[in-house]
Amino acid sequence: MNPIIDPLQGDFPEVIEEFLEHGIMKCISFNRRGTLLAAGCSDGSCVVWDFETRGIAKELRDKDCAAAITSVCWSRNGHNILISAADKSLTLWDVVKGEKIYRITLQQTPLQARLHPLESTLCLICPFSSAPIIVDLRTETTTTLPISLSEKPAPTSKNKFSDGSAYTPTAACFNKYGDLVYVGNSVGEILIIDHKKNQVCGIVPISGGAVIKNIVFSRDGQFLLTNSSDRTIRIYENLLKQQDSHKLILDEILPNSENEVEMLKGAGTNCLSLFREFQDSITKVHWKAPCFSGDGEWVVGGSASKGEHKIYIWDRRAGHLVKILEGPKEALMDLVWHPVHPIVVSVSLTGLVYIWAKDYTENWSAFAPDFKELEENEEYVEREDEFDLMPETEKVKESETNEEDEVDITTVEKDSAFSDSEEELCFLPADPCPDPDVSGDKHTGRRDNSSPLSEDNNGYSNQVEGPENSGGEDTGGVTHLKRRRKPSEKVLEQQQAQKVQKSKASGKSLKPKSKFGNEQEEENDMNHFGDENGFDD
Repeated sequence: MNPIIDPLQGDFPEVIEEFLEHGIMKCISFNRRGTLLAAGCSDGSCVVWDFETRGIAKELRDKDCAAAITSVCWSRNGHNILISAADKSLTLWDVVKGEKIYRITLQQTPLQARLHPLESTLCLICPFSSAPIIVDLRTETTTTLPISLSEKPAPTSKNKFSDGSAYTPTAACFNKYGDLVYVGNSVGEILIIDHKKNQVCGIVPISGGAVIKNIVFSRDGQFLLTNSSDRTIRIYENLLKQQDSHKLILDEILPNSENEVEMLKGAGTNCLSLFREFQDSITKVHWKAPCFSGDGEWVVGGSASKGEHKIYIWDRRAGHLVKILEGPKEALMDLVWHPVHPIVVSVSLTGLVYIWAKDYTENWSAFAPDFKELEENEEYVEREDEFDLMPETEKVKESETNEEDEVDITTVEKDSAFSDSEEELCFLPADPCPDPDVSGDKHTGRRDNSSPLSEDNNGYSNQVEGPENSGGEDTGGVTHLKRRRKPSEKVLEQQQAQKVQKSKASGKSLKPKSKFGNEQEEENDMNHFGDENGFDD
């Protein structure tokens, strides 16, 4: 923590610190450490930004894909990126090598793709017009997840299965351990699914039965966020603290239940507990891309209204709105919170990425407890011994560090915010771009500026560009030489005066040249001047 920062200030962003520009970016995602930022573009490429330097570290471009990127997702160790595109393609990339590992084509357009927390080849896909599916990239097998078991009639919707049940195509996510998938449907239910057995383990109904549009877990897995069509963001506390703990709940409820739906709803109450609800009671705005802060203490959501770039920040514990960030008059497309720092990154409709950071107020009294900040100048009377030399015994002892020891600049120190010690990709090696070609004339490849005709006439070329050599027409490989400027009349007069003086000194008579002499006479005089000064032809 910066010692000059006031600790009483809230750890949430306040102002736009910077913006990133590269093509038209559509979606963004941080790696686990927050050192790299991946952005999917409308031309099918994915740009990886070094978030520390705010420079492009890598560009992943698939020559077989020219459609817009719909989502990007990092693997847990940061070595791979999963990219879904509007051409129904799904690609897993090696970030360091910049090579494709797997690429498959789905039957439906994937709107969202999420990698398994522990297995880098298993992913959860939310297609545009079908139920969420589990895809194994290695074997290219797919498993369709169940979407609804309730007998409640579905609302009128174009997105329905053959049996009449409705679904929402974008609301699904893994839990922290990856053993469960939480899916939201169009009848206002959260389904807790064991994707290995493809079995529903619990159902959590939402009040009002509103369509669930987003489901996101906090980084520590303790809280679950849902965004519904009733313009309300709900926070649930996750009661399944341990891996595979849902199996114990099913074993307890199964013998005492007669109806399957009622049994699953009972199990759902032991899985999730409603904690908070957030909404704008005045404007009743719809929310877009809601998520948690890195530490889970703040909840952020973007306004889905067209023509405004507003970001709302709530305190999860207190349950009240703490800040509204107003950006440019551009619609908000995507939104993420930095995993470690109080930084929010948003994507606008124009493809710009805005970085929102905290407006820090420096507190210099943190350097010393007896430091006093003055609002105006005060007269200071120094002590008599204030600037006396300190005795040798009171000097600070020199450091016993051996200056000849090698300093390790490659090993990344362990961060207390991350529990495991898995080797992660935090930074990408520098990949310098080649210098532009400065080989000179594009036709002849000559690098020097001299030309065969530049040695005549005191270094001035008589080559004149005619209509056949001007413009951008092809002259069949003929070299285009630039015409050099002839000296002005003043320079010519000075040269003539020097020649007169030299001729007088040598005893020669020089006929004064007329100002209106022909061009040949001027050229002969210039050559004569060059001979006298030791210039070679």
